Amino acid sequence: MKNGDSKKNFAGLRVLSLESRRGPEIAKVIANYGGRAVVAPSMREISLESNTEALAFGRKLMEGEFDMVIFLTGVGTRGLGRVVETIYPLEQYLAELRKIAVVARGPKPVAVLKEWNIPIAVTAPEPNTWREILRALDENSAMFPLKGWRVAVQEYGVSNGNLLAGLAKRGAHVTSVPVYEWALPEDIEPLRSAISAIARNELDVVLFTTATQADHLLQIAAQMNEQNALRSALSRMVVASIGPMTSERLREFGIIPDLEPAHPKMGYLVSETAERSAEILRQKRTPAK
Repeated sequence: MKNGDSKKNFAGLRVLSLESRRGPEIAKVIANYGGRAVVAPSMREISLESNTEALAFGRKLMEGEFDMVIFLTGVGTRGLGRVVETIYPLEQYLAELRKIAVVARGPKPVAVLKEWNIPIAVTAPEPNTWREILRALDENSAMFPLKGWRVAVQEYGVSNGNLLAGLAKRGAHVTSVPVYEWALPEDIEPLRSAISAIARNELDVVLFTTATQADHLLQIAAQMNEQNALRSALSRMVVASIGPMTSERLREFGIIPDLEPAHPKMGYLVSETAERSAEILRQKRTPAK
């Protein structure tokens, strides 16, 4: 794709990314598609001050008290291993996982589990939400009936109440195992500046790659008393969401996403948003006759 092909690129549009760890990477991709990138980190990953739930999980696993573990994120999968490793050798932990049914939400936990040579009983297909996890388990219910099963769920950030409730509804005894959570960045000034720029209609496109980005954007906007101005301005921008979980959170805030990419990956998100932004903006900014 050539930057000169204005039908397939941003053609100079101002594109906001709320990425933190991958901020420089996504800024480069936006620039490659002809956009003017604005990066405002919206979150940072922090270890829980107390890993009591994770340590308790490790002890119960060693005592044979789980029938299934569901891993939701790659970072959390690896992090849980590090926590358990503080009280048991890693290989002993992995040996116990090999004795039970292991479920992975998507490619990132799958990669870690394969590295550890852990057999994966069920993998949720794209777009890798809690719905796909439950559907995949239902499709394999003859082998994994869930009723009466003791199921541990490796949690991330905000607890996934829908998944926990769905498992409990199917008769599972569910244990939530939080490993890490998301906090606001230590420096929130870039995020505040981005909110002000949105409110002043100085940005054209915003890319959401996690639901937590929406949480934090609205949290800081509320602190600034700019939440109404933010919602109003977003209705005149292209709001791109990486997938259903993020879109669901945006809708809870009254923000309607304009598009989701064919696959929930950053590269697809940027490329497909670049291709469609001009038409979406034309429709949203043309006065009604």
